[in-house]
Amino acid sequence: MHRAQPLERIAHRGAKRELPENTIPAFRRAFERGAHAIELDVHATRDGVVVVHHDPDLSSRRAIAGMTWREVQGLEPASGVAVPRLADVLAITPPGKTVYVEIKGDRIEGAVATVIGESSTRCAVHSFDHDAIARLRAIAPQIPRGILFDERASAETMRRRIEATGARDLWPRRDLIDDALMALAHEAGARVIAWTVNSTSEAQTLVALGVDGVCTDDVRLLDDLG
Repeated sequence: MHRAQPLERIAHRGAKRELPENTIPAFRRAFERGAHAIELDVHATRDGVVVVHHDPDLSSRRAIAGMTWREVQGLEPASGVAVPRLADVLAITPPGKTVYVEIKGDRIEGAVATVIGESSTRCAVHSFDHDAIARLRAIAPQIPRGILFDERASAETMRRRIEATGARDLWPRRDLIDDALMALAHEAGARVIAWTVNSTSEAQTLVALGVDGVCTDDVRLLDDLG
């Protein structure tokens, strides 16, 4: 299937097979490995600082949402590498690269939009929480949006989700992607980004289906594709 743009190679939480995920070193390495983009997870501290971390709790089992940024800075993470702010990651992202921000924290889309708005880095936001993406649309309609899903849904349901969120990107789990989903997405003017693809042969199959991007734990697996 013809793709309007070259395949986008997206590093899932950075170069996580080489360095601690969701950290500045992992993101830098991913770009060195040829990633067109990185994908990361965000929560917000009690005082509204957006931080990059997958789980809602830190290694101390303290909830990020209940801590101040100063307290987060004072903790030694399990990885031994500091938890970065989203602003820190945007600051080290090379020109022309993209940061895909997955909202994990509850009702933090306003804080996320503020950080992105203060940066010149190209960004897009996505989430399993489609209501959060709909709220982001109202807050900052200029930020490209995406919706994550890991279960099959009817074509009618998918169209409603796209309409409600104004999603530019659909992020289906890799095994949900087929010709029907690709046709629905492109009919709606949406892109399809597959996650999380860690097999070259599987990536080849998805490329043949026409996906617009592949999110992987190791972008080296995507060399010579697209």
